[in-house]
Amino acid sequence: MTVDRIANARLRDRVVSAETAAALIQPGETVAMSGFTGSGYPKAVPVELARRIESAHAQGLPFQISLMTGASTAPELDGALAKADGIAMRMPFQSDPDARNRINEGKLDYIDIHLSHVAQHVWFGFYGEIDTAVIEVSAIREDGSLVPSTSLGNNKTWLDLAKKVIIEVNEWQPAGVDGMHDIYYGTALPPHRKPIPLVNANDRIGETALRCDPDKIVAVVRTNGPDRNSPFSPIDATSEQIAAHLIEFLQHEVKRGRLPANLLPLQSGVGNIPNAVLAGLAKSGFRDLAAFTEVIQDGMLDLLRDGVLSYASCTGFALSPQANETFKENIDFYRERIIMRTQEISNHPELVRRLGCIGMNGMIEVDLYGNVNSTHVMGTRIMNGIGGSGDFARNGFLSAFLSPSTAKNGTISAIVPMASHVDHTEHDVSVIVTEQGLADLRGLTPRKRAQVLIDNCAHPDFRAQLQDYFDRASRESYGKHTPHLLPEALSWHQRWLDTGTMKG
Repeated sequence: MTVDRIANARLRDRVVSAETAAALIQPGETVAMSGFTGSGYPKAVPVELARRIESAHAQGLPFQISLMTGASTAPELDGALAKADGIAMRMPFQSDPDARNRINEGKLDYIDIHLSHVAQHVWFGFYGEIDTAVIEVSAIREDGSLVPSTSLGNNKTWLDLAKKVIIEVNEWQPAGVDGMHDIYYGTALPPHRKPIPLVNANDRIGETALRCDPDKIVAVVRTNGPDRNSPFSPIDATSEQIAAHLIEFLQHEVKRGRLPANLLPLQSGVGNIPNAVLAGLAKSGFRDLAAFTEVIQDGMLDLLRDGVLSYASCTGFALSPQANETFKENIDFYRERIIMRTQEISNHPELVRRLGCIGMNGMIEVDLYGNVNSTHVMGTRIMNGIGGSGDFARNGFLSAFLSPSTAKNGTISAIVPMASHVDHTEHDVSVIVTEQGLADLRGLTPRKRAQVLIDNCAHPDFRAQLQDYFDRASRESYGKHTPHLLPEALSWHQRWLDTGTMKG
């Protein structure tokens, strides 16, 4: 017997087509949609909205919206709306190539902010009112509460503040996800805030479903479509080398008594290098680990299955097709070990500091003194956004940034004299890791940081060039605390733009 995912009779009467629902969104609106790193985003309404926008443009009529989400979404949302030239402003994080191109062409306004800031800044009124929220859920309960799907992101805030709400009920999402969520309704605006009662990374402090005033729900759309399940490339030798350096460092920290044997709650970015780190942790004998992070990807599912990771707290998933099938087939097992929280909790700076998280994130480049650029190629072209890396870098027990030492077939060095854009200042960066080695920057003065980075992390093709710059800067710089030759500090980037290589 098939159970109707819409158990509330009143809301069942509001079921319409995606086309009808999209027609409720008007030009110039601020629209907040669900979705976080390719999971839990609406699959049907954005596509129909893009068609409607294209039709309006064909008639010479203006039609754009301002778009807010939790983080990156998928081609059916960011991609479709960007191709239709339907987005006037986008925040806070994106990874769609069409949207990225429009941003870098200056045709789409983009606001890149810390993910922990989004909900509170919207509550503060910094971005005006939310006209419409479009939220994917896995089910609607009989009492009208909404069972989230595979991400929570900012959905609670969108539902609380939007004037009208469109719900997509996605039957592709596993029904067994019900009970995995922990939605905290105890936040408030200053000066009425109170401590968040979360002491351990696996504490449950909230509710398993979202609240929404049923009078605001103007349409319900039935869907049946997968999340953006992008397969990961096999872990390569470079990623394994980076992982090995970091794991050796963590083992050393345990031996020195600075970390417990089961470490501290882990936060990990998405991609091959984090997956390699997670695989390496299992091989190295670590057990009883915990994660307090934003996104669960394949490697964390493996650690949960094998008992290496006891539990994981997140706000969304980023799974390959194979891992997603494993997740759905073993949903009862994972529901006991995974807690999904709202973005304002998963990335909350005070919780990150209190729990003592170990942050592991990627970067584009780092300069000689430890300033990290994680968002802009050559200082001007946005890649994706800062995401939550800053939340964990500034507030975590340890902040590690990981990257191959070169990019673009060896023409770009990830270690540069001066970062062309700074997302994480030297004050927030503990450890830099490349396949060449690891630089522990804690407790070092700027000049000592520079030498350790050159010696341990720079690629041999660039090491002498970096050493030459640093030696001359140490003699000739206006100030000797953080030596720089200003006419040369960004010359490496200009050389690459002019010639296609940073090599001098």
